[in-house]
Amino acid sequence: MFKRVRLSLIVILVTLLLAALWYAWRPAATPAPVAPQQGYSNALSQARNGQPGAARVLYQQLARSDLSAERRAALYAQLPNYPSPQALKLATADLHDDVAEVRHAAIDAVIGLVPESQRSVLLGPLLEDRDEAIRFHAVRGLLGLPADELGLYFAHLDKAVNAYITALQGQTDDAAAQLELARLYLHDAAHDQAEQALARYRLLEPDDLDAIAVQVELLERQGKSDQARRLLAEQLLAHPQSALLQQQLGLWLMAHDEDEYALLALARAVELAPDNNDYRYVLATNLHDLQQVEAAQKQLEEILRRDPANRRARVLLIQYWKETGQLQNVQVLLAELEQQNADDPSLQQGL
Repeated sequence: MFKRVRLSLIVILVTLLLAALWYAWRPAATPAPVAPQQGYSNALSQARNGQPGAARVLYQQLARSDLSAERRAALYAQLPNYPSPQALKLATADLHDDVAEVRHAAIDAVIGLVPESQRSVLLGPLLEDRDEAIRFHAVRGLLGLPADELGLYFAHLDKAVNAYITALQGQTDDAAAQLELARLYLHDAAHDQAEQALARYRLLEPDDLDAIAVQVELLERQGKSDQARRLLAEQLLAHPQSALLQQQLGLWLMAHDEDEYALLALARAVELAPDNNDYRYVLATNLHDLQQVEAAQKQLEEILRRDPANRRARVLLIQYWKETGQLQNVQVLLAELEQQNADDPSLQQGL
């Protein structure tokens, strides 16, 4: 009987030992994925409105693998206001995403995040992408860069531009294609072809004013400044409430050193399109260049009142306030910027 008891104890001990060994060596349980603390809709709203923590939740959402292409694209539209190494890492990775919509959004984000001098390193390889639309988008992102900034991609860009021109030439019934073709011809100094493309555009869109800027630039490059001015004057007589034309007139006058008249036109453009922050920004920079710093500051303040996420206006206003010694205002804007994006390069560089 003693032997049977001892045998039972041995069996129990062996069983316990095996159980202990199994528990120690069992595969680790896969942790449940941690969902970002902020939902997509709230994060997008936070980024659009420049609220505290906007950059963090924006990065969290872009790091997800379960977002639709449409939602990723919407997030990327906000990313240029929140630059950082993490932002660039996210956008660079999605340049090679499987979905074209995401890739196009990432290209636009890179264009907004990266200075022109560094852009070719990221977009240059896309000039030989298998997707034609991606190649042409890269062309638009690199067009106008000087040869030394294009570096090894200068020849690749030239080849891609020629392919882009060939593709657009066959789209004679597409107004947008003809306008883009005119821009490409203008880049190549093919003035006659640019004029022909603009003529086709006007036939397709006789009431549209988007081509005026291209046409004015073409006339300027041909040395026909008087014709460019007459064109703007004629169009403004026909469309006196066009903010676009007022803006173009202001830029033309500024380029020809007619500063006072230029400011009147630029201010009129802002008056006609008060929600256009690009027009207001241009007015601010030109006011500053003409030593009207206080007026320039007010325009930038108005941009931030309307669009608190507008980093470009915020950084420039900080510089303008520094120039006039308004350090308290500088500290307020810097504090807000840090709340929005603690990794903003301007903060890291001690703006």
